[in-house]
Amino acid sequence: MSQALASRAPSPEGNGSEKAVRVGQRSLARRFLSRPEFGSLIGAVVVFCVFFTVAEPFRQASSLSTVLYASSTIGLMAIAVALLMIGGEFDLSAGVAVITSAITAGMFSYQFSTNVWVGAGAALLVSLGIGFVNGMLLIRTRVPSFLITLSMFLMLQGLNVAVTKLVTGSVATRNIADMDGFDSASFVFAAEFSIGGFNLRATVIWWLVFAAVGTWVLLRTRVGNWIYAIGGNKESARAVGVPVNKVKIGLFMTVGFMAWFVGMHMLFQYNTVQSGEGVGNELLYIMAAVVGGCLLTGGYGTVIGAVIGAFIYGMTKQGIVYAGWDNNWVMFFVGAMLLTAVLVNAWVRTQANKR
Repeated sequence: MSQALASRAPSPEGNGSEKAVRVGQRSLARRFLSRPEFGSLIGAVVVFCVFFTVAEPFRQASSLSTVLYASSTIGLMAIAVALLMIGGEFDLSAGVAVITSAITAGMFSYQFSTNVWVGAGAALLVSLGIGFVNGMLLIRTRVPSFLITLSMFLMLQGLNVAVTKLVTGSVATRNIADMDGFDSASFVFAAEFSIGGFNLRATVIWWLVFAAVGTWVLLRTRVGNWIYAIGGNKESARAVGVPVNKVKIGLFMTVGFMAWFVGMHMLFQYNTVQSGEGVGNELLYIMAAVVGGCLLTGGYGTVIGAVIGAFIYGMTKQGIVYAGWDNNWVMFFVGAMLLTAVLVNAWVRTQANKR
């Protein structure tokens, strides 16, 4: 919260003198260097230059479209996960919750022969409910969110496979492409537009929209100050009147909402969902947030940083393919990026605080 408040407060040195101007300039540079997303921005430029140099297909417009799409499917969830991490909590069930939402919508629509929008509405209630349960268990039991959401992850993983096999007799949901409402839902969640030979996917547009909304909430609203405050020190925040419990539950439900949105994209993009998917994606969401500057201890980070972190992942994942390298190296580079980002962010903050 102090970071957000500081950015809005007038400079105490602003008296118009030459010395004050120099101090203000240094202060501005120091603030820029200490921004959470500074390290990830440098990393994004480096990764882009590397693949632009070594991979000729990476320079084509169609390749940029693929990179943005790969980034957006991770980046949408990374936005909500970053907000939760700034608030001082984790959600390890986020990856599987995406599949739970898609399975719920697909099976509800098919088994009850309803319009697919009704199934999507039922899935939204389930996704928000998962976030609410995570938040309530955290508040009531005071057990760390790591353990609460790990338990939820295991339960959802089992439910996804067991219920799907019980109802459909296989590990995949039925194809719903010919059901009422599919075309309009597909347009909202999985449309693709061609602009001058450049294919723009709907997830990219929604990614930018949600990033703008998340940034506005975090930096320009009272709720944003509350999120920074409870991530920094929840007891101090509670002492000054911040509704800590409501904010934490709201953050978990935000993750649930975004899981629903990404789940709807998967369902209406492929018409069916494999119940065993989603495992491991929660680590990619956390990776994007951390690479973007979010601290594991909470109270620090930005939505823009998470967006850049997801973009770095998208460039790396597709760039390795375009460069003709062994695709098995993708996760090695993702892990290396995560480690580098943590070390660089720590070094940048240390240097900025010394000045």
